[in-house]
Amino acid sequence: MDRLAEEDREPAVLPPALRSWLGLVAVLAATAAAVLGLRYAGHSEPGAVDARIWAAAQGVGQPWRYVADTADFLGEPVGSVLLIAATVTGCLLARRPRAAVLVLAGPGLGVVATTLLKPLVGRTIHGGHFSYPSGHTAFLAAFALVVALLATGRLGLGRTAGAAFVLAAALAGGTLMGWAQVALDAHYPTDTLGGLCTALAVVPATAWLVDRTADRFTGRPSNEARRQQA
Repeated sequence: MDRLAEEDREPAVLPPALRSWLGLVAVLAATAAAVLGLRYAGHSEPGAVDARIWAAAQGVGQPWRYVADTADFLGEPVGSVLLIAATVTGCLLARRPRAAVLVLAGPGLGVVATTLLKPLVGRTIHGGHFSYPSGHTAFLAAFALVVALLATGRLGLGRTAGAAFVLAAALAGGTLMGWAQVALDAHYPTDTLGGLCTALAVVPATAWLVDRTADRFTGRPSNEARRQQA
């Protein structure tokens, strides 16, 4: 009975082995996002770094333009809803409700954070559109980070392998969308870096909160937390 009860417990969405490491990453990312926001607050032109990267990334031809448009679509309302809905459905079919909550909350709160930060920073592009930080970049980086967290817990990766995998996934998602936004002339490069940092700051905190809330709501800790208490 104890073994069956333990098997029924859902794994934590924030693996215990990664909590302290991701906590540090979240603090550093939040600091970087704040520093960039202060640096470019009220600006309406690209900085020196932006100009160099922009010159190299803009004007892409086919098939790269198609890749950029596809990545951009994933950050649009229709594309993001389809992506999240498919992933949430998979989590529910696998009987992982807290994972489904994180899939919704992680990227969602990342986008909310960028939406709230944009008017505070006041950086604009193309005639007054708020640009910092990039919500598209925050969304895909956060989504990739969430999926990597769930995979890390599922595969039982240790601290080193799990940390490398999670960070690589977030960087891959953020880099892909960031490149697309710059190539499509939708954002300054530093806007996309701010979006990546926002995702790295928001998702670990959200995952920790989901685990804490789920443990309190169900009245029983996840498998990992229970083993730590034993």
